Amino acid sequence: ASTVELNRRYASELEQMRLQNLSIGGIVAKSTAMQRVLEMAARIATVDSTVLVMGESGVGKEVIANNIHSISRRKDQAFIKINCGAIPENLLESELFGYAGGAFTGAKKEGKPGMFELASGGTLFLDEIGELPLSLQVKLLRMLQEKTLVRVGGTKPISVDVRVMAATNRDLPKMVRQGTFRDDLFYRLNVFGIQIPPLRQRREDLPPLLHSILGRFNEKYGMEKRFSPAAAECLLNYDWPGNVREVENLVERVVV
Repeated sequence: ASTVELNRRYASELEQMRLQNLSIGGIVAKSTAMQRVLEMAARIATVDSTVLVMGESGVGKEVIANNIHSISRRKDQAFIKINCGAIPENLLESELFGYAGGAFTGAKKEGKPGMFELASGGTLFLDEIGELPLSLQVKLLRMLQEKTLVRVGGTKPISVDVRVMAATNRDLPKMVRQGTFRDDLFYRLNVFGIQIPPLRQRREDLPPLLHSILGRFNEKYGMEKRFSPAAAECLLNYDWPGNVREVENLVERVVV
């Protein structure tokens, strides 16, 4: 083979290896925009800084956070997720920070550790951080600055070694301007900000994504379904407002 052919073959193999490395955790990253996201995630994984993952609903914010954890030095420790928008405000504080014995009626007499303590040594992923009430934003900021927390009803500071990652589909800078999200907390969380683009802005990811998801559900249900050319064209021209989550839901439905 000529030198030109060999060089071309090596370049092709290197590109293939690069794409395999960039498809961590089942994320399809053919588009330049998504490759940048994964390259940044790989870089961020080597340090312990706080990360804020932003993007529309269904783009894969939790998957990216999970990937960062899985290639970080904390990979063998806990990865704990808590949805700040799904837990009532009066319960969220004790879920996050724990409570001291006898803190309230019905409390265990020995108290209970919260998610920050349970995730110590590992990573805590705060989903829908934009839903966090202002009173808890203050407490979270203090925890991030001092690496200690005080349980609800307690007085003793407890040291925690936890990496915090947060995610939101809301416009946090706008919330800061409106006074519904603390600017100091926003800057503390946004040490590393990752913006995941929606599917309609990275259409070259759609064909391999559809193929990958179809393969997964074919395997799950013991089928060998394929997209007809007309169906594929229809799927590729759609804007997918629900992003990857919508693709998964729809493909599973049509396979079944």
